Amino acid sequence: MNKIYKKLGINSSRTQNIAKHIGWSTLFKGGSILANFLLVPITIDYLDQENYGVWLTLSSFISWFSFFDIGLGNGLRNKFAEAKAIGDMKLAKAYVSSAYYTITFISLILVVLFLIANTYIDWTNVFNTDVSLQKDLSILMPVIVGFFGLQLVSKLITTIYTADQNHSLQGKIDFFTKLLSLIVVWFLTKTNDSSLLIFGIVFSVLPVIILIGLNFFAFSTKYKDYKPSIKLWKKEHIKDIMSVGISFFIIQIAAIVLFSTDNFIIIKLFGPTEVVPYNLAYKYYSILVMGYSIIIAPYWSSFTEAYTKGDLDWIKKSVKNIQKIWLLIPLGLIIMLILSKWFFKIWVGEEIKISLELSLAMILFVILMTYNMIFVNFINGTGKVKLQLITALISMTINIPLSILFVKVFHWGLSGVVLATCVSLGYSVILRPIQYKKIINKTATGIWNK
Repeated sequence: MNKIYKKLGINSSRTQNIAKHIGWSTLFKGGSILANFLLVPITIDYLDQENYGVWLTLSSFISWFSFFDIGLGNGLRNKFAEAKAIGDMKLAKAYVSSAYYTITFISLILVVLFLIANTYIDWTNVFNTDVSLQKDLSILMPVIVGFFGLQLVSKLITTIYTADQNHSLQGKIDFFTKLLSLIVVWFLTKTNDSSLLIFGIVFSVLPVIILIGLNFFAFSTKYKDYKPSIKLWKKEHIKDIMSVGISFFIIQIAAIVLFSTDNFIIIKLFGPTEVVPYNLAYKYYSILVMGYSIIIAPYWSSFTEAYTKGDLDWIKKSVKNIQKIWLLIPLGLIIMLILSKWFFKIWVGEEIKISLELSLAMILFVILMTYNMIFVNFINGTGKVKLQLITALISMTINIPLSILFVKVFHWGLSGVVLATCVSLGYSVILRPIQYKKIINKTATGIWNK
């Protein structure tokens, strides 16, 4: 590996670590993508198209709960990285302890409140589906939320690994979760009965088992010195984490509303079956988003460390390299568009149609999304996210009305929902590079530096 780094001109140990984890992440992410694509036709075969549409919408709904860590995860990521960068191991452990016990308390409250609310909710009305599913959904929803509560706590270990610049760990977990899910669902298809209830339980339990196992392993070996202790929980540590964490939390809520409400808009305006072509197009073109995120994601915590140590030259060089790599995205999208009909036919057959308009809208979305990611990772690493917070709230507010306008008034169909998201993202693509240049050139003042 040292010889390869030398030939590529990679001299910085920080960059070498990123390159190593990009390699591992590529391997595991590629496996996850393959497993995920194989999972789609098997799942549709097991559940049928309508129930699969319900599951996709239900998954989007439940994913909202993962952000009820009120930003503790991302706040811990920055603060743990900063504490390690200055060599304060005791402070790093205190941050870990405070985050773990606080999120445990939040999860308990969340699950209890949901159990109470569940008795009054008609889930068939929420998901616009057949009333025969009410019993299954009333059982399934508490199970899913209960395991998501456990996941909310147990996934903090991935934050610690990532903050410590072990960037490929999350990809490894995703791969094994997808692989196990694929195996289990394949076995389910060999049974005679189709059950949304059983399917949902499987997908809720598997990631939690893997994450809990990782927690026991990590705090017994590599991160033994950072094992959470209730004695180290302190209000001031939570305040430190939340100083940036609360902004991340609001940004995450805005992002989940922006990106996940599309399924709800579609299911209400078009019905559950139309969620499927939208998600198939999203999964297909998002391959490039996932691939690009493999390269981008490791830089967040590395930017935190470099910025804390004042290594601005490394940051500038890294951002330029990331921008050069981004130029491959439009080219890749053109190739994907050319191959799309052939790919969808092989993947899910000819029954489900993905229109050219929907594909073009998704391509625009991917271009905006990936370009935005270049600068967002740096801004997140520095913790100067107030401008991002404001723009995220604006985007969240205008997305749903724009979606309804484009569908109901302009009659743009499914592509109108995607274009509404593109419009909501558009102005951020201009603001993020401006903020990056101001921060890196030390000319940022006011909101640009908060």
